[in-house]
Amino acid sequence: MTISLKSATFNGIDGHIIEVEIDITPGMPSFTIVGLPDISIKEAKERVRSAIINSEFKFPLGRITVNLAPANIKKVGSLLDLPIAIGILIVSEQILLKSNKEYMFIGELSLNGEIRRINGALTSVLAGIDENIKEFIIPEENVVECSSIKNVNIFSFSNLDQVVKYLTYEDLKPINSSYAYEEITESSIEDFKDVAGHETTKRALAIAAAGYHNVILQGPPGSGKTMLAKRINSIMPPLTFEEALEVTKIYSVSGLLKKNEGLITNRPFRNPHHNSTPISIVGGGRDLKPGEITLAHNGVLFLDELLEFDKKILDLLREPLENKEINITRNSGFITLPSNFLFIASYNPCRLRCQV
Repeated sequence: MTISLKSATFNGIDGHIIEVEIDITPGMPSFTIVGLPDISIKEAKERVRSAIINSEFKFPLGRITVNLAPANIKKVGSLLDLPIAIGILIVSEQILLKSNKEYMFIGELSLNGEIRRINGALTSVLAGIDENIKEFIIPEENVVECSSIKNVNIFSFSNLDQVVKYLTYEDLKPINSSYAYEEITESSIEDFKDVAGHETTKRALAIAAAGYHNVILQGPPGSGKTMLAKRINSIMPPLTFEEALEVTKIYSVSGLLKKNEGLITNRPFRNPHHNSTPISIVGGGRDLKPGEITLAHNGVLFLDELLEFDKKILDLLREPLENKEINITRNSGFITLPSNFLFIASYNPCRLRCQV
């Protein structure tokens, strides 16, 4: 018997629907996962085995084959643990489904069967909506992150046993999404109005914030360049719902969302150190993760001590400043990441001038 369940993975900040196919045949006991999985998914075999046994279910004997389709897309993350475990229990007839509803399953399993928080939950759910999936089973700790999505049925659970009981009896109602987004900039400790003096500079920064113009601040050490730059978020227009959703997707995939944090309503402010590597600024690497310019999307990228940055990094900023996106090509694939940010930099004049 073979069964196929819906799940998801992500590439960059975009989600992709994955078919998790499970087949159990007689033979020497084995557990194989195919379909271009990364290391964290290959390690799911031990997590799934222990989670099933410790949840007081029987782990079937035989040749277990898990295929992640389509096979040409690299699967990353630990969010496929839950669909693999549920598929094994269905094929081994330990779960009798009450209906033929099409669910999407995402979640990481602990060894005792608990369902842990994952990165990219919001991205995965939005990818499922694009494929007309209406039923989602997610970890309980990702509920707040996905609470802004309406017109879908989201069910959250904290352990594997709860998921099995729901699929058997369907005795729970979906989470009621009563979220209403308001375009409000949250109060910040570092407020622009706290700055005394610097009237000309504040006027220039206000114009830059209103029109999304890039700014370079030049002045002697201690003149307030960094102080002014860090407060520009407080006078920028608030994020729209679409912008907030896009920013939250980026931070969700990057694992930077705090626990029980919903939509990000403040514009991002990124201030990388001048010793940062090119990959940390523009993104990429083995897993094609977003860099600082993408984390600053719809917000501010501030480069303090601009002249201390490597020339290669400054050259890499040309494309995102012009096209508002960055194209990254590596051996592992190709992605396009958004990078529409307000660029602010500061530097000190030469030492001789300061001494004069």
